[in-house]
Parts: sequence; C-alpha cells; structure tokens
Amino acid sequence: MDKQRKPPARDRRDALKARHRRAIVDAASALVGELEGTHFTVDQLAERADVSRRTVFNHFGSLDDIVLEVFAEMLETIVDGIEDSMAAAADGRADGMFDEFAAALRETDLVTAITRLKRLLRREGREPTPSQAGLFTRALNDVSARLASMVRRRHPDADPLVVDLMCGALVSGGAVVVQHWEQATGGVDTEASRRVWTELLDRMISVNRDGYGSVASATS
Repeated sequence: MDKQRKPPARDRRDALKARHRRAIVDAASALVGELEGTHFTVDQLAERADVSRRTVFNHFGSLDDIVLEVFAEMLETIVDGIEDSMAAAADGRADGMFDEFAAALRETDLVTAITRLKRLLRREGREPTPSQAGLFTRALNDVSARLASMVRRRHPDADPLVVDLMCGALVSGGAVVVQHWEQATGGVDTEASRRVWTELLDRMISVNRDGYGSVASATS
C-alpha cells in the first residue's frame, strides 16, 4: 500500500517547487500592477518573491515567459466568462456553434480586461515594444487554443478544424477590433467607449459569420 505513495522527501520537494513557482508569478503580478508595466528586473522579481535568481530561472526560461503567465492568468477571466455564458445556454447543435460562441463573446466584459492589459503594456505613454506586443499576441493565441478546447468539449461532434478556424478567426478579429476601438476612443473605459466596442464587435462577428461583402462600409 505504501509502495505506491511518493516518499515524504519527494512530496516536500514538489510542494516547495509549487510554492516557489506560485510566489514568482504572484510577485510578477504585483510588480506589473505597481509599475503599471512589465519593466522590472530579475533581481527585483527574485527579491519580491523571496527566492534566488537561480530559482527564478529554474522555473522559467525568461522574464517574458513569466510575464506571459501573468497575462494568461488575467485573460483566464475572459475564458471563464465565455465558458460560463456558454454553459448557461441551452445545449445546441454543432451547426449553431458559431452563434452560441458569438453570443458568449457579446455577454462577456472584454473591455475591462483589454484596457488593463493595454495599460500594463505601455510605459510612460509609449506604445508597446515589439517584444511586449509579441507577448500580447502569444497570450491571445493561448486564449484561442483554450477556447477551441472548450468548444470541442461542448460540441464533440463538430469538425475540429472548423472549431479551430472559428476560434482563431474570432480571437484574431477581436485583436483587430481592439486596434480600431483604441483609435476611435483612446482606449478609455467609458459608457460611450463601450458603445463603440459593442458596435465594432458586432460588425466583426457579422463579417465572420456572413462574409466580407455582407457588411456595409462605415461610410455608406
């Protein structure tokens, strides 16, 4: 019976590793919030997490990897919101999968998470560096993969390629909507800017559902 259990020393090592990793991510999240950006050093991070530099790099290959995990946890709230919205909906057929997913996007508060992420990616009023923009893109790709996995669980008979294409298109389209929304509103979270967000999101969903020639131009 006891032979199947890990030795106590192994259990303690695993628990210590888990605590160190959690401490590093929590410290990075705290620094991102305090500095309103990602411009901290490994030494600052190690001091805040109360671990050594070596321990930091035992768990992560680079600072970018740590920041990406912080972003992923922020974006997890979006994934959770979409999943909750889809779970609340009546079970639908695979051919209703797109509208079901689109409705969940509309019902989820995307503006709050996006404005926070964008604010953190800026420093002293400057646009994100290519490295920071790359982190945002990687985080969005991760969201797309997790959403696709969620949709496949909900619609096991759906074509996996179609699911991946749908989630990829909507998430990528959402990134384009963010750009246009920022240009139109300055990226601030107000009642008026949220109306603009809703209009742009609806247009993006319509284009992906009905085709690129289906929506009238903005000037028509």
